[in-house]
Amino acid sequence: MAAIQSFSATHPGDPEPGDLIEIFRPAYQHWALYLGDGYIINVTPVDEGPPATLASAKSVFSRKARVRMQLLKDVVGSDTYHINNKYDSTYAPLPVEEIIRRAEYLIDQEVSYDLLGNNCEHFVTLLRYGEGVSDQAKRAIGAIGFVTAAAGAFSLLGLLHSRSRERQY
Repeated sequence: MAAIQSFSATHPGDPEPGDLIEIFRPAYQHWALYLGDGYIINVTPVDEGPPATLASAKSVFSRKARVRMQLLKDVVGSDTYHINNKYDSTYAPLPVEEIIRRAEYLIDQEVSYDLLGNNCEHFVTLLRYGEGVSDQAKRAIGAIGFVTAAAGAFSLLGLLHSRSRERQY
């Protein structure tokens, strides 16, 4: 299986069954797993309507997703993408036959979805490695933690400043 190999919609490279495909959307990355013959499996919001290029911003608010088998070129649309089996050095990929069997079993199933705890990257890494991981979610959680800590610090400083002004009077 390819490690990290860039390719484009006009020259898709050689993804192999079981490869992770990272699709670069305007504000985030969408993840899919390559099944073969130009098809991928991915999760899309249940209320999205016809499956196509919008594994969209609706996913931020969705709590359920549908597992879909779609043509890679249709999912990518005008965005860019590449093969990205980035966790292969940390987790051993399952045998390709098992990855594909598990993926095919889930086609058209409705699954729970959570942007930070059970997103499209978690879904495809669970299929490939038997463990759902997402650097994208870890970064988001880290950013939320930083913002929360900063807000807490500013609140504490405001409270201390307010109390010190009260003592002056």
